[in-house]
Amino acid sequence: MSVAAGQHRGAALLAAMLTVTLVATLAAAAMWQQWRAVEVETAERGRVQAAWILVGALDWSRVILGADGRAGGPDHLAEPWAIPLQEARLSTFLAAENNVAQVDDASTDTTEAFLSGQITDMQSRLNLTSLVSGGQVQAGALKQFTRLFERLGLPSQQLTALVEALRKAQSAVGTDDANAPLMPQTVSQLGWLGLPASTVTALAPHVTILPVQTPVNINTAQLDVLWAAMDGIDLAGAQKLIAARESRHFRGADDVKALLGSNTAWDDQLHAIASRYFEVRGRLRLGQSTVEERSLVRKDGSVAITLWRERGVFDRDPALAPAQAQR
Repeated sequence: MSVAAGQHRGAALLAAMLTVTLVATLAAAAMWQQWRAVEVETAERGRVQAAWILVGALDWSRVILGADGRAGGPDHLAEPWAIPLQEARLSTFLAAENNVAQVDDASTDTTEAFLSGQITDMQSRLNLTSLVSGGQVQAGALKQFTRLFERLGLPSQQLTALVEALRKAQSAVGTDDANAPLMPQTVSQLGWLGLPASTVTALAPHVTILPVQTPVNINTAQLDVLWAAMDGIDLAGAQKLIAARESRHFRGADDVKALLGSNTAWDDQLHAIASRYFEVRGRLRLGQSTVEERSLVRKDGSVAITLWRERGVFDRDPALAPAQAQR
């Protein structure tokens, strides 16, 4: 074999190897593009499915609140709306709806979907909107918040600064005052008014921001809020109220006065036994991701109206913040 023939054969072998490498690379790239397209489509389908399921859960909650509105009377923690929905496989709801024993159609993705939720009375908390009205600080609400800050061990100076910032924010709504703080829409945004994160965290379970001034529902308020809302009672009195309503909810101011005495400082502007504003939380765990939705619902008689909705997509780590929120 000549040297030239050997060189030609080596070049042919090298060209063949390069061709195989190129074909393998192109095939791998094509497979990756196809895999990526499938994953994107799957994620998008999961997002749309989760959104519609949570919309259905919200509508179901509105039906419950509407039925409660038709029944009338006080709102209390023994009513159907107050019972949280523990996490359950979505297929069990479909099976119950279709009156069959089990739904195992994997194409519906319900076998790995888990739904949970809860309705919370927002008038079981102190309403920051009640602090200021028409640019004027409301004495009754200020006294309630003063007691709450005292109960939580928060500095009174922070409450003073909060009230002033809230007054400026309300007065600046609809104006071009660039120096006024933004009016927060949720409790998590109270940092806009100058409150430190630790104070916002401490206040979060006890306060809310509603569109209008609202009284505190004595039937649903927890211990700290109840003690802050009822001027003139001590902690033992608040515990007495909670113990009494567990056996029989309060049907009016007279029930509270009969329990605590006729000198009880009941104010119809500050206290109530029924509510109109509720928070609906829905949580859908679908595969590797969890989607949560939070809505504010106003009960107007037999009609429940959704005022706003907020949705977030979370990783499995609950400490991670929402990747996206829609409002």
